[in-house]
Amino acid sequence: MNKEQRKQRGKPKANVVFPQPEGLVSMPDDYEAFVRQLKEQIGRQRLNAVVQANSAMTVLYWQIGRAIGIKQEHEGWGSKVIDRLGYDLKEAFPDMGGFSPRNLTYMKKFADAYPDIEIVQRTVALIPWRSNITLLEKLGDHETRLWYAQKVIENGWGKDMLVIQIESKLHLREGNSVNNFEQTLPALHSDFSRQAFKDPYIFDFLGTDAPRREAELERKLIEHIQKFLLELGQGFAFVGRQVHLELGNQDFYIDLLFYHLKLRCYVVIELKSGEFKPEYVSKLNMYQNVVNDVLKHETDMPTIGLLLVKEKNRVLVEYSLMNNRNPIGVANWEALIVKDLPDTFKNTLPSIEEIENELQRSIHE
Repeated sequence: MNKEQRKQRGKPKANVVFPQPEGLVSMPDDYEAFVRQLKEQIGRQRLNAVVQANSAMTVLYWQIGRAIGIKQEHEGWGSKVIDRLGYDLKEAFPDMGGFSPRNLTYMKKFADAYPDIEIVQRTVALIPWRSNITLLEKLGDHETRLWYAQKVIENGWGKDMLVIQIESKLHLREGNSVNNFEQTLPALHSDFSRQAFKDPYIFDFLGTDAPRREAELERKLIEHIQKFLLELGQGFAFVGRQVHLELGNQDFYIDLLFYHLKLRCYVVIELKSGEFKPEYVSKLNMYQNVVNDVLKHETDMPTIGLLLVKEKNRVLVEYSLMNNRNPIGVANWEALIVKDLPDTFKNTLPSIEEIENELQRSIHE
């Protein structure tokens, strides 16, 4: 049955779209300049949000450190309290990694080094927490710390560059006068900005660290698998990555879409950084159905689905694949469970050892 026949039988396809952007040639002359302006505006606002979050977190750290210091100074609390406090705060906020005893100790040192909260808010709260730790560890002079904090913002230094400049005694070569701290954002593409978007303390504080890291890991894995399959040279032709699909007024994105030249079929690949979940099969099956209905030529073989996961429960996988009409494979680093995959396709897939090595390599990178 061809597509026209299916359409005549009333199968709805009106809300199924694979959006394709127009070529730059057909855009207005000033379009690229317009896009650059928007990218800059979006980037600056994102950085501003991260800096504000960092400032709020640093002020909180100062308040915690100050509270600990007061208890130790006036009530004789010992260092063992910090260990217990780290445990209790971690129990209360399990998704936050900033309440380790080591970091709580840094909070107290930070509050001791900057007794004036207004100076904190105006200066060092604007730089990353790891840079503040560097200032505490490598400098004993208050004014010199403030001087380097200002330079971090002015020059967009990351932590490594800050260490280099301190060790080379830049403040002695340029003069150690501290001016009014300019509350300006660093350059968007500076080391400071790049590291700010990756700072685990900030994302722990916001409670978004786990999903952010999972998404970043999946993106890296997708890049590696895409390159890996193409390098095999066994019939995989690359169609698209994060292929946009509008379905029922909702947006979906296929991780990887290939066409297998030898088998004459599309191959949909979904990759998850965590353990297997039954709903992954449901979504993969939906993608296969859409590709079969919209992209597949009548002479093509049915679309194949491949789900790569970090861990899987074999019983869950087998029940999830049961009675599924589409050929699907679910692979992790131990075994490959397949349903109705052609033998010729199995032979073109990388071995489980190859998949394992590739995923391990990309995670370490």
